[in-house]
Amino acid sequence: MLQLMLVEDHARLREGLAKGLEATGKVKITAQTDSGEQALELCLGGAQVQVILMDVALAGAINGIEAAVAIRREFPRMPVVFYSIQDDDSYYRSFRQAGILSHYAYVRKSNYLLPDMIVPLLEDAVGGRSFIDPDIETRVHEVTQRDQNDPLALLEPNEQTVIRLIGQGLTNEQIAARMGFRDKRTISRTNGEIYAAWGLVDSNTDEKIARTRAIIIYQRGELLRWDAEGALYRLDERGDWIEAVL
Repeated sequence: MLQLMLVEDHARLREGLAKGLEATGKVKITAQTDSGEQALELCLGGAQVQVILMDVALAGAINGIEAAVAIRREFPRMPVVFYSIQDDDSYYRSFRQAGILSHYAYVRKSNYLLPDMIVPLLEDAVGGRSFIDPDIETRVHEVTQRDQNDPLALLEPNEQTVIRLIGQGLTNEQIAARMGFRDKRTISRTNGEIYAAWGLVDSNTDEKIARTRAIIIYQRGELLRWDAEGALYRLDERGDWIEAVL
């Protein structure tokens, strides 16, 4: 019998799923909660868990995928079945960035809500196999393709704020003051991370050129490349670099 942790923020659905899954005779609910933070605490506290059934949208500050990543740091490849009714790019992005390779399933809640449909997914996850709902796989691919040409998607939140202020024409000193940093060198270091993420770090390119090119990328909202002669290139829909003009 599978020892299951159920993580679902809708109380009535959580209760119904718990009863339905246990009624199959193949599952025992050993822990349940409505948040990813509490799920991690339950695992660390010694809850007997072989597999987790995890909603992606949860009550806490982190989503189900982020919770699973945190749990897997402590319990490598803990089997997890994700399910969600939400069609949100951020969840698909979280899943792609999580790098989860095995011992999982990710399905639409509306397609796999019955206990008899969930149990085989749990069993497969425990067995080291993986499954992704074709609808989910399509959306993950769409988000991946979009992000490949979205400069801001390659930056952390603090870096996104800095490039927006650079795009407004502020100096490093002004940005540092606006963001509450005492040392303007913090902004210089952040600029360096932006240039690196956008492929603007080159021994032949000085900081002024990199900054100018970063502003152009930000304003156009797409990744660009310049060759040694200064010719400009952009990514097309197939992910190939093609010549472009400003």
